[in-house]
Amino acid sequence: MNAPNSAATAAGRARAGLLYGLAAYGLWGVMPIYFKWLQAVPSVDIVAHRIVWSLAVLLILATVGGAWAQINAALGNVRLLAMLFLTALLIGTNWLLYVYAINSGHILAGSLGYYLNPLANILLGRFILKERLSRLQWTAVAIATGGIAVLAAGALGTLWISLTLCFSFATYGLLRKIIHVESLAGLTIETALLFPLALGWLLLGGAVGRPMFGTDGTETTLLMAAGIVSTVPLLCFTAAARRLAYSTVGILQFVAPTLQFLLAVAIYDEPFTTAHAIAFGCIWTALALYLGAMIRDRRARQTQECSEMAEA
Repeated sequence: MNAPNSAATAAGRARAGLLYGLAAYGLWGVMPIYFKWLQAVPSVDIVAHRIVWSLAVLLILATVGGAWAQINAALGNVRLLAMLFLTALLIGTNWLLYVYAINSGHILAGSLGYYLNPLANILLGRFILKERLSRLQWTAVAIATGGIAVLAAGALGTLWISLTLCFSFATYGLLRKIIHVESLAGLTIETALLFPLALGWLLLGGAVGRPMFGTDGTETTLLMAAGIVSTVPLLCFTAAARRLAYSTVGILQFVAPTLQFLLAVAIYDEPFTTAHAIAFGCIWTALALYLGAMIRDRRARQTQECSEMAEA
């Protein structure tokens, strides 16, 4: 493949990754609305339904998308299967804590966790994947860190929620980027590994008299829809993570907590403090700087490639 075709392929891959990332984080940003509708259902039950119905959706998608060859190959690789078991535990933990945060009135704590996550992604991309950051991008990271530190200082009681959400999802995303398995195949295996635990929990609840499918038709429908609600954004995320620099994935993630933050304050009446205002200003200043540096670097590379082609 010649250089122009390689550049065009890389650009197309990056554009697709950007669209996948925006779709994932946009859907995650409005997801608190969905889980608030299920507020009367215990968080563990909601997550168990997410897993059970997600597996049903994923099996259909795997069949339609011809992913069974990839799934079978992954199942035959013990090391890969062990890594997917670890990522399954990480995403299961993240799901459970996220639902708990929403339905216990701590959407802002969840929002802070996902504000921390981009910084974790950027730093993991730099120190684990050896992705390079410019001086301006480091400045953006520093400004965002300062804003989040102000926000964290005013939320010490729920900081454990924020930090656990951050750690679990940042590590999940990193491992899914370096594991050599496509997004659909990997997510299907992860969900299948969690399925026995989820189904066992629901059956146990039914045995002791807890309603397995909610208390009315609306709750039943919402619980069964959890498969689609959970699967679509996660598939978009893993597709984005495989196409974009991990630091870029990190900066895109500011979309989701911003939407969650706005929902918490505007719809669910969680308090907006001075610390929140400072953090907001710092984070969006950092976002503007980081994206500006990305655009500048991309234009510089394109100019250099054009010059090299002209000389050739």
